[in-house]
Amino acid sequence: MTPSMQASPDLTERISRISESTTMKVSAEADRLRREGIDVVDFGAGEPDFPTPENIKNAAISAIHSNFTKYTAAGGTLELKRAICERHAQDYGTNYAPNECMVTVGGKHAIFNTMQALISAGDEVIIPVPYWVTYKDVVTYAGGECVFVESDEANGFQFTAETIAPYITNKTKLLIVNSPNNPSGAVLSREEFERILHLAAKHGIQLMTDECYCRFLYDSQPFSIASAPGAKDTVVVAGSLSKTYAMTGWRIGFALAPKPLIDGMLKLQSHTTSNPSSVSQKAAVEALNGPQESVGIMLREYRKRRDYVVQRLRAIPGVTMAEPRGAFYAYPNVSVAFRKGINSALQFSERLLSEAQVAVVPGEAFGTSQHVRISYATSMNELERGLDRIERFVRER
Repeated sequence: MTPSMQASPDLTERISRISESTTMKVSAEADRLRREGIDVVDFGAGEPDFPTPENIKNAAISAIHSNFTKYTAAGGTLELKRAICERHAQDYGTNYAPNECMVTVGGKHAIFNTMQALISAGDEVIIPVPYWVTYKDVVTYAGGECVFVESDEANGFQFTAETIAPYITNKTKLLIVNSPNNPSGAVLSREEFERILHLAAKHGIQLMTDECYCRFLYDSQPFSIASAPGAKDTVVVAGSLSKTYAMTGWRIGFALAPKPLIDGMLKLQSHTTSNPSSVSQKAAVEALNGPQESVGIMLREYRKRRDYVVQRLRAIPGVTMAEPRGAFYAYPNVSVAFRKGINSALQFSERLLSEAQVAVVPGEAFGTSQHVRISYATSMNELERGLDRIERFVRER
């Protein structure tokens, strides 16, 4: 058989259950258009436009020069695990030991490991809407069933223990909470988060808190639900250095959880990625132990951008949106433009890219059909150009 006649391989059923990441797909399409010479404004990527701070880069360079380029323990170096535990304790008042910590290849990897270690076929996972794109697919890949809980858009996409309680069954294994939320920027109050924790503990459900954007809050102080009394037996923390320290490409995340769960996740990681990059781990130690001023600098800039984006979007007739209270995303309702062949956020996003050359992520990726996600982790100049185009596009519908 010649190569051109070879049959395509049969893919497993579990691969067919999941989809390509929509955010990655949008970024790839924007890159393709730019390579063709098209002037695209990209609001799709969830990535800081700030460079990694110099002290962190220098730590990586030093690691290379000192030949710290070999394998490490699969779950990360003891030095880095101690730094993660100490930083989390200092920032949030928690009390984790290194054997309750593991280092992963980005925060997404920590979430994937958690699902694989906790979720069996038929287990239910409660996920508030809107949700980060990957939750649905990693639950499905593990054989679990997603149970979606709508949030209150009129009240800033809030949800409560009271709204979650009716969805709990004897099959419920895990509840995922992402605060600050990607894509909406919604932030749970400490009081409501504790009520949700108590609900999970009462029913013997694990609570995974995705803390990827935990340091980027505009109106309140950062906190971790893992610091609540008695939380450690119930809570799994999925964390990342990617957004906090502008280290997306370095691929360092972590999990904090009860030791038996960490041990199970480590077994899986030892047979998949093994250790995260040794050089990146040294850079991460410096990020956590070194100066923290860069976090405040980014937050102040994001606040300025947030205020500008909210003002511009709300000035477009018919466009509504809840003000983001954290992270760096706006999630406007653009259903006012659903006419002239546009019937969904997906169609809106496709037409916006092809006709106005602005890349956004459609709300269907996050569980809604009337919204788009706009990342304002880009320059004010790009925000102005892109929002001008969005306003013209909507007004012309």
